[in-house]
Amino acid sequence: MPEGDTVWQTAKRLHTALAGKVLTRSDLRVPKYATADLTGRTVLDVTPRGKHLLTRVEGGLTLHSHLRMDGAWRVYANGQRWSGGGPAHQIRVILGTADRTAVGYRLPVLELLRTTDEDRAVGHLGPDLLGPDWNPELALANLLADPTRPLGEALLDQRNLAGIGNIYKSELCFLLGATPWLPIGALPADRAAKLPAIAKLLLEANRDRPIRNTTSTLTTSSPNQNRATNPSTTNPSTTNPSTTAAGSTLRSTPTPRAPNTRAPTPRPHTPDLFVYGRTPRPCLRCGTPIRTADQGDGSRERPTYWCPTCQVGPAPGTTPRRKTQHRTTN
Repeated sequence: MPEGDTVWQTAKRLHTALAGKVLTRSDLRVPKYATADLTGRTVLDVTPRGKHLLTRVEGGLTLHSHLRMDGAWRVYANGQRWSGGGPAHQIRVILGTADRTAVGYRLPVLELLRTTDEDRAVGHLGPDLLGPDWNPELALANLLADPTRPLGEALLDQRNLAGIGNIYKSELCFLLGATPWLPIGALPADRAAKLPAIAKLLLEANRDRPIRNTTSTLTTSSPNQNRATNPSTTNPSTTNPSTTAAGSTLRSTPTPRAPNTRAPTPRPHTPDLFVYGRTPRPCLRCGTPIRTADQGDGSRERPTYWCPTCQVGPAPGTTPRRKTQHRTTN
């Protein structure tokens, strides 16, 4: 499931294979661009922007692609058998050089546009967690602009901050000690302030890892990291997850016994993720079985995982479903 770190890794592979080289093969298998020919042009760079990929070629053109749920790019040496991407009928684009071939499979978004018009494709995105434009203050302001919006939906909206997908949504909510259905305005101010830094820490730590891991990230980060933004240094005894900055109560039941602003210390053979994909196995913190439910307007599957003990706030089966639906933008 592509997230910001996955797209960053894909861009790195494509850039290494194509940048600075002349295209000797160009095949865009999308009706609108079936006659477009990029052969003879040099690839300038491949840049990730949130969960979007921008492949820039000389002549002022950019090939924009988005992986969505199951798109993929594969890079092959010339003469190598194309394996691992899928059947041939799922190929949407082929870009070849003298020694490498990049093949895009199942790409739901593929368009050729002028580089000067890239904002048409990515101009709506918020600050990129792995990009040079990262701005934590703006990201937080975007997230809090609609205080009634469920935390999980706000995190997935790429207009707020770019790079978070369904996996990091669930993991971030666990680390914040809040269910994904909690209105983001009800998140305690101290935790909301840490949210951008935690998100960036998780994605940066995983952008070079072959297997995504969140359970060790917070305890193996650099000792020079600013303690004010590192959730593993928060003293749980000073934070009450059931009370907002304004003093209003999130719920009337007792607060969780271990607020999730501090990550559990990983043990040998600890799973890679705290909650995502772990239903009905026990929570790594308290032992309660992890639960799962869909979140969103139902237009696409968004399985969401949480611990009903460690995470405060509404959840399916405990509160009526919100009638107001928000559109989540990629």
